[in-house]
Amino acid sequence: QVQLVESGGGSVQAGDPLRLSCAASGRTQSSYAMGWFRQAQGKEREFIAALRWSTGTPYHADSVKGRFTISSDNARNTVYLQMSSPKPEDTAVYYCAATYRATAHTMGVRERYDYWGQGTQVTVSS
Repeated sequence: QVQLVESGGGSVQAGDPLRLSCAASGRTQSSYAMGWFRQAQGKEREFIAALRWSTGTPYHADSVKGRFTISSDNARNTVYLQMSSPKPEDTAVYYCAATYRATAHTMGVRERYDYWGQGTQVTVSS
């Protein structure tokens, strides 16, 4: 089992930076990959970014490339999502997830993730 706890959400103005954190505990292994998803009200949960623990290789959705950055601190078993230029359309509940099944080609596939955090609300106002 892997436990994931997100933090760092809140309300910000458009353009104000925000950093989300996801602390992993339990059976965390270097072979795991971690991802961030979000779900806006009335919409499907969508992939934002992912990172493979062992290599640090990042994957970002086109919708956030150049604005959001995923990174990790392996010593702390923590993954971050730096939101540098959030927009009102980024308002959503943000979820951290862990997978040991995803490949480079399926890192954005929600069904490949095995463990999920409870989510943290991010509200961006104009």
